[in-house]
Amino acid sequence: MSDFAGMEELLRDFLLEAEELLGQVDNGLVELERRPDDRELLNDIFRGFHTIKGGAGFLNIDALVTLCHRTENLFDKLRNGELALSAELMDLILQATASVREMFGALAQGARPAPADDRLLAALDAALAGRPAVAEKSGPAASAAIGNLDWAALHAVLTGPPAGSATAGEEAPVQPPPHTAEAAAHGAHNDTRPMRPPPLPGQQKETTIRVDTQRLDLVLNLSGEIGLTKNRIANLKNHILHGRYDQETLKALDQAVNQLELLVSDLQNAVMKTRMQPIGRLFQKYPRLARDLARQLGKDVELVLAGEETELDKTMIEDLNDPLVHLVRNAVDHGVESPEERQAAGKPAKAVITLSACQVGDHVFIEIADDGRGMQPDTIRRKAVEKGLIDAETANAMDERQALQLIFLPGFSTKEEISSVSGRGVGMDVVKTNIGKLNGKIDVVSVPGQGTTFTIALPLTLAILPVLVVRLNDQSFAVPLSLVREIIPIRPGDLQRVSGRATLVVRDEVLPVRSLAGLIGWQARRPPAYGVLMQAAESTFVLAVDGFVGRDDVVIKPLADIKPRGIAGATLSGDGSIVLVLDMEELLGTAPAQTPEELLAMTT
Repeated sequence: MSDFAGMEELLRDFLLEAEELLGQVDNGLVELERRPDDRELLNDIFRGFHTIKGGAGFLNIDALVTLCHRTENLFDKLRNGELALSAELMDLILQATASVREMFGALAQGARPAPADDRLLAALDAALAGRPAVAEKSGPAASAAIGNLDWAALHAVLTGPPAGSATAGEEAPVQPPPHTAEAAAHGAHNDTRPMRPPPLPGQQKETTIRVDTQRLDLVLNLSGEIGLTKNRIANLKNHILHGRYDQETLKALDQAVNQLELLVSDLQNAVMKTRMQPIGRLFQKYPRLARDLARQLGKDVELVLAGEETELDKTMIEDLNDPLVHLVRNAVDHGVESPEERQAAGKPAKAVITLSACQVGDHVFIEIADDGRGMQPDTIRRKAVEKGLIDAETANAMDERQALQLIFLPGFSTKEEISSVSGRGVGMDVVKTNIGKLNGKIDVVSVPGQGTTFTIALPLTLAILPVLVVRLNDQSFAVPLSLVREIIPIRPGDLQRVSGRATLVVRDEVLPVRSLAGLIGWQARRPPAYGVLMQAAESTFVLAVDGFVGRDDVVIKPLADIKPRGIAGATLSGDGSIVLVLDMEELLGTAPAQTPEELLAMTT
C-alpha cells in the first residue's frame, strides 16, 4: 500500500512541478559557475529550491525537507556574501540536488524516501560552518527473428487489449495470414487509437502532459461539430431507409460525409498538437551532465542551448533522451580537447558544445556541434580495418563522408584505453539504432582541428506515419514514404547480374534489387511486377513486390511481445485487414543479396 494513501493526486502534482523546478535549479547552478556574481540568478535558484522545500513540508516528507533546508541555507550564505562560490562547493551542491532527484524517484513509487547520506549532510554542515568539506562520491553507477506470426493475436493487439505473447526465439519465416471470413470479420473496424508498449521493469515513464487550454478548446469545438455532422448523417440515413433516393438527399449525404472527413482530419491534427511539447524540457538536463563530466575529465566546457521552444511529439522526446546523453557525453569525452591542448592549438581554453533544435517542414533537426579536435577519416578507416569491421579493400574505396559513417558500426572505437566513460565500442551504434526506431536519420560532418557536428532528422510525430502500401502474396505491407523515391515496372529480362547480385539499370544508375519475399523469407507466388526505388541509410536499392495499393497515413501500433525482426509495427486498413509496417534497415541487415536466378526461382 502506498505511503501516501489518499494524497496521490497531491503527490503527482508536487512531483510534476518539483521535477521541472529542480531541472531549472541544476541549469541555474551550471550558469552560476560561469557568472558567480549574478545575484538575480542566485535569487532564482534560491526561490526554486525554497518552493521544493515548501511542497515537501506540506506533504510531510521529512527527509527531503532536511536536505533541502541545509542546501537552501548554503544558497542564502552565498546570496549574502558570507560564502564564496568555488568549484568544490559547487560539486557539493550538485551532489545535494542529485540526492533530491533520487528522493523524487522514491516518491514516484509511492514510498517515503530514506534520509540523505550522513556523509553528504555532514559535508553540507561543514560548508555552512565555513570549513572545506566534500561529500564522498559514489561509484559509477532484442527482438525475435521473423517468426510464425500468430495472426489472431496480432488482430487482438490491433483491435483491443493484447493477447498472450507469441513463443520467443522462433526463427521460421512469417506465415501468411488466414484468408477466412471469420478472420476478416474479426478486424472489420479501423481502430485509430494510438497504443504504446508498457515500460520495462524499473523504467519510469512520465504519464502526464501539459497542454495549452487553447489547444483543448479547439479539440472540444471540433468534437461538437463532428457530433452535429454525425446527427445530420444519421438523419439522412433514415430518409434513405424510408425510400428517399432523390438527387437532393444523395447530394446532401455526400456533402455531410465530405464535411465529416474534413472535421475528422482537423480533429486528428488538433489532437496531435496536444502531444507536442517544447524540446527545451529535455535539453535542460544536459548542461549539468556536461559540467559534471567535464569536471571529471579535467576539461573546461560550456554547453550552449538553442531552439528550446521547438516542439516535438512527447513520446519521441522521452525516447530521445538516451541518444542525446550518448552524443553529449561523446562530445565532452572524444570531441573537445583539454585546456592545454586547445591553447597549444591556438584555441580558447574553454570548449563550446552547442545543442540546438529547429523545425523545417514536417521534420525537426537536432544538432550537437563541438569546436574540438574533429575526426580523421584515415584514422577511422584504419581502426575499422584493425578491428575487423571492414576489409582493407572496402576501406580504401570509401570517401570521407562514408568513412565517418563507420563510427556507427557496432564495436567501433578509436579509444586506445577503456575508461568508465568510453572506449568499449558501444554507444554510437546504439544511438543510430534508437534514432532509426523513431523513423529518424543521423548524419555526421567533421573537420579535423575545427570540430564535429552530428545532425538528427526526425518526423514531428510517430503517431501518424505517411506510408506506401505494397502487396506480396495478397498481403499488404507498408514502407515509410520518406524512403520512397519512385515506383518502376520490373520485367524479368531487365534483371542483370553484377558482382553476383541482381541489379536494375535506372537512368544509367546500376541499383541492387532486393525481393521483399526474400527479405522476409516467404515463397513468392509470382514473379515481381514492380520495384520501389528506395533510399535507406546509405544505400539506394529497388524493392521488388507484386504490386502496390497506394499512399496512406497510418497509425502504427507496436507489436511488443510478438514483434518479429524486420517489422516495425502494424496497422489496420480500411477493410479491417492487417498491414505490417516494415523496418527496412533491419531487414536489409539480416538477409543476403540475391542473384537474378534466385530472385525469379522463388516463384517456382
